[in-house]
Amino acid sequence: MGTFTAEIVGTMILIILGGGVCAGVNLKKSLAHKSDWIVITFGWGLAVTMGVYAVGSVSGAHLNPAVTIGMALAGQFAWGDVPLYILAQMIGAFLGAVIVYFHYLPHWKATDDPGAKLGVFSTGPAIYHPFSNLLSEMIGTFILVLGLLTIGANKFTEGLNPLIVGFLILSIGLSLGGTTGYAINPARDLGPRIAHALLPIEGKGDSNWKYAWIPVVGPILGGSLGAVFYKIIFEGTTSAVYWGVVAVVVVILAVAYGMSKKQDYVAGEIKREVN
Repeated sequence: MGTFTAEIVGTMILIILGGGVCAGVNLKKSLAHKSDWIVITFGWGLAVTMGVYAVGSVSGAHLNPAVTIGMALAGQFAWGDVPLYILAQMIGAFLGAVIVYFHYLPHWKATDDPGAKLGVFSTGPAIYHPFSNLLSEMIGTFILVLGLLTIGANKFTEGLNPLIVGFLILSIGLSLGGTTGYAINPARDLGPRIAHALLPIEGKGDSNWKYAWIPVVGPILGGSLGAVFYKIIFEGTTSAVYWGVVAVVVVILAVAYGMSKKQDYVAGEIKREVN
């Protein structure tokens, strides 16, 4: 098995188990229905662990474009391999979502809430606020990539690294995931969102494309910052590229802040008109 296939398989396992736990909690007549956030966060932590165990020895088990880009920025992965890894991760995420759809086939009709159905495939904010949502995804993925780099700098008993990475995902979910559902992975959100748009799910509603850019851009920015932070603070190295990353992040945050201010203004105007 080559690295391309390994990233497909590993990401597919990640989504089968991660999307699967969301389906179990969200969809009616599932025995896990309404078992809530703790179950979801443990499910995703174990999903990452299983994906890493499956293909870590072949591809390094990035399973996440933000991780791939972060590792490249940290000098631990070749830039030339980045596009191929991201393509494989997107394919794996899409396939995993399709498998979850078939696994829970009779439960889609039994569930009347379009939001619950979309929540099986992709993330959404507890409170829609572009700046805050983007920042949440950035912070979560910053911790993810920084955590992966620091875990990699330590020595563990052979075979324990995937378990430690799973605990990292669990910790992020428990502590930071309540705001946006902690996509922290563009492929994890976008691949299944595309599957949601294409699959014949009864009463599914729209795929919330208005929000879809946030769990793509946020993790890439946050993961890049995590890598830059590690290089500057932990290794004491710097370059123009690192400061360029910081500048791009500041600009995009400023744009998101402007969007949120406009949203707040429009909401305020509507409220005044109603009153």
